[in-house]
Amino acid sequence: MKKIARALISVSDKTGLVEFARCLNRHSVELVSTGGTARTLRDAGLDIRDVSNLTGFPEILGGRVKTLHPKVHGGILAIRDSEEHRQQVEQNQLEYIDMAVANLYPFGETIARPDVTVEEAIENIDIGGPAMIRSAAKNFEDVAVVVSPADYAAIAEEMDANEGRLSRLTRLELARRAFEMTARYDASISQFLIDSVSLDAETETLHVNKTSNLSARFILFARKETDLRYGENPHQRAALYLPYGSEQGIATAEKLQGKELSYNNLIDMDAAWSLVSEFADTSCAIIKHTNPCGAAMGRDTREAFEKARATDPVSAFGGIIGFNHPVTESAARAIAETFFEAIVAPDYESSALEVLASKKNLRVMRMGERQGRLAPYDIRMIGGGLLVQDRDLGVLDDSSVRVVTEREPSEEEMQALRFAWIIAKHVKSNAIVYARDGQLIGVGAGQMSRVDSVKIGAMKAQLPLEGSVVASDAFFPFRDGIDEAARSGVTAVIQPGGSVRDEEVIAAANEHNLAMVFTGMRHFKH
Repeated sequence: MKKIARALISVSDKTGLVEFARCLNRHSVELVSTGGTARTLRDAGLDIRDVSNLTGFPEILGGRVKTLHPKVHGGILAIRDSEEHRQQVEQNQLEYIDMAVANLYPFGETIARPDVTVEEAIENIDIGGPAMIRSAAKNFEDVAVVVSPADYAAIAEEMDANEGRLSRLTRLELARRAFEMTARYDASISQFLIDSVSLDAETETLHVNKTSNLSARFILFARKETDLRYGENPHQRAALYLPYGSEQGIATAEKLQGKELSYNNLIDMDAAWSLVSEFADTSCAIIKHTNPCGAAMGRDTREAFEKARATDPVSAFGGIIGFNHPVTESAARAIAETFFEAIVAPDYESSALEVLASKKNLRVMRMGERQGRLAPYDIRMIGGGLLVQDRDLGVLDDSSVRVVTEREPSEEEMQALRFAWIIAKHVKSNAIVYARDGQLIGVGAGQMSRVDSVKIGAMKAQLPLEGSVVASDAFFPFRDGIDEAARSGVTAVIQPGGSVRDEEVIAAANEHNLAMVFTGMRHFKH
C-alpha cells in the first residue's frame, strides 16, 4: 500500500471538498492547490501551499496555465522504483505528488445553455485538469487520482483504516474511472465542435448553430448496470448498460420483486411501456415477443387489464403487462389469476403489492419518476456498422388526415381508428390491427404479405370482428387486403395511403361501404 504524503487539489466542483481535505490533513498530507480551490480550503482553516510555490512559476493567461509545468507533471509521473527517475527528480528539484484531486470545468453544463456562445464554450474547455488527471492515472502504481466527489468518502475510509495508505487495487480502479471521465469529456467537446459550431464564410466569425441533423459522429458511453440471466437464448451472454446521464426510461425502472431480469424481459417491457405511454386515459398492454397480444383502455386498471387479456387470453399467458396508471389492488387480484413474466407501471397501491407478492417469480417494475424516454434515438448494430434513427414519435395529425371514400367514418369509428392506429405503430411490420371501442380485437404481425396479416389478425381474434375497424401500418398494395377485411365485418380502415394502386383500394372500400382514412404517415417497425 502507498502512503499519501502530498496531494495536488484543483477542482471546479467543490462538493464535499473541505471534508475530504480535512481527512488528508489528519494524515499529515501536504495540500497543494490552485486559485479558487485554494481560497475555499484556506477559508475552511486548512494550511494550503500554492501551486506557484511548488513550481516557482505564477498562474498566467487568466488561469489558462496553472498546473501545466514540469514540476507538476514530473512530480506525478516519476516512477518511484526507478533509479533513473529518482536521479532526475533530485537533479531537477522535483517534489513527488502522491495524489491528484481534480474535476473539470463544466463544459457540458455550459453548452446545454440555449444562449451559449462559442467563446464561452471554448473557455470552459479544461486543459490542465485533463492533463494532470491523465498523468496521475498513467502512474497509478505510485499515484492516486480522484476525479469524483462521490469517491471521497470511500477513499477517506480506506486511508483512516490504513494510516493514510491506499491499496494498489483502489489506485487501479481510480485510474480506470479517471480515463473514462477524460474520454467522455473529450468526446463531448468533439461532438459540440462538429455539430454546433459553424464559421460564417463572409465575416469569418464563429457561431453556435445547433443543427437538427443527426451527428457527424455518434459517440456513446455507457456503464454496466447489471448482468442479465442470459440473452435472447440461454447460450448468449447479456448485460444492461446505462448511458451516462440517463435517469429515465425502462432501463432505470425499479424492480420491486421477482426473478432476475433477462434480455427478453427488458425488450418486452420497453415495448409495453412505449405503447401505454401513448395514451392519457387508463390503458393496459400485454406484450408477447415485442408485439401486443392485448391492449385496451378502461375506467380503471382492472377494467383495462381484463379487456386487454380478453383480446387473446391464450397468447397473454406468460406475457409482459404494461400500465400507464398506478395498479390497484383489484387489478392485482385479476393479474394474479394468470401466469405473467413481468409488470411495469408508474406505481402500485401498497395492497396491490401485497397481492402480487404471492407470485414470487413475477417481476414487478416501478417506473416512478423515470417516465421519460431514455433517448431520442433508436440504435441498432448490424454487421460492420451502427444504425441510428429518430424514435418514431409521430402522432396522428388532424390536418393531414384525409377521408378518401364516399362514406365518412362516424365519430365512434374515428375514435376506434385513432386507437387502432396507435396500436399498429407498436406491431412488427407488416402490421394489421383490428380494434373496437378502445379495445384491441386481433393482430396480424410480422408477415411478409399484408393480406396474410389481414387474414391472421382475423383468425387470431377471440372477440367478434363485426363492427370493428382495421389499421394498417403501411399502404395496401392491392385491394385483396380490403376485400379480406370486409369479409370479417369491419366498417372502417385507417392507413397511410401512397400506393400506386390507391384508387383500386379506395374503389374496393367503396364497394364494401367502408369508410377509409389516409394519414400520410407510415409506421413500419422492423
